[in-house]
Amino acid sequence: MSSRSLHTPLSPRDKHAFACLGSDRLRWSMRRVRFQEWLKSSFQQRVGIPLEELWFQRWLKGQPGSTQLEKAGLPRRSIEKRLGQHLIVHINPRDMIRDVNFKGVGGKRPSSSAFLWDGEWDESRGDLRHGSRYEFITDLDEHRDDLTQTKRFQTHAARLNAGKPWASAHEGILLDSEAKILAYLEIYLGFLDDMACHGFNASRGKDALGVVVTREGHLLKINRGLHRLAMAQRLGLPTVPVTVRAVHRQWWEKVTAGTTGQVALDRLASALKTCAPEMRPGRLDPRADQGPIKWPMPRRPIQ
Repeated sequence: MSSRSLHTPLSPRDKHAFACLGSDRLRWSMRRVRFQEWLKSSFQQRVGIPLEELWFQRWLKGQPGSTQLEKAGLPRRSIEKRLGQHLIVHINPRDMIRDVNFKGVGGKRPSSSAFLWDGEWDESRGDLRHGSRYEFITDLDEHRDDLTQTKRFQTHAARLNAGKPWASAHEGILLDSEAKILAYLEIYLGFLDDMACHGFNASRGKDALGVVVTREGHLLKINRGLHRLAMAQRLGLPTVPVTVRAVHRQWWEKVTAGTTGQVALDRLASALKTCAPEMRPGRLDPRADQGPIKWPMPRRPIQ
């Protein structure tokens, strides 16, 4: 399993927490990953984003080519630059139980650079209550007095004993001893306990808790901030902020009602205030609905 499927990208503060889990054996892999990330970021900053802004300005002014740009999906970063806080919706984390499962539509993913998404992706949903992140956080919480009893410890220990310790070049982590495996689990447990004491901190993690809006105007989770959402669900926090990263084109056309430019953006910002999490299974779900779970009693942060 890849590191991307297991982890949320880390903030600088979180990377410092995991520093003790590094190894010189990952030095060249980490350099390669960092170079690739630098190359991608440099291209976006110097070429991609300026071109997006140039075309987006034409769309705002209704100039030639604006219709084609909207058909292409509109650049997400340009919309984020203008709407900012208007893209943030506050929700009860225990209501955010459905995410987009692209397996149900053949694995086809819309472009992450586009704000308008076409297709049937919103009809294929997973159930976060039975997902790997919530199960991981629950397992940690329930076995906090002996983390060797967790499934994650046993999985990593089995890899270690087979001579294939788990590693993540993106995060600079190599779990090449049982002590490191336990330290890794204790760090995540520390994140959970910190949230229990101080509440949800939006600055933790590299990315905001990303969501997308369905054709019906409901919110589905995407693969950013899933561990932090699982912690908030486990703790029963009353509210967390989520950030809209894309919307279904059909919903966009409904709320903008044929308008373009700033008028359309204003209508979008207003409509987002009414969006709530989608809690129902989808028509194209790749697996049968597994039903509800029993949430533990909420733990309120210390005031």
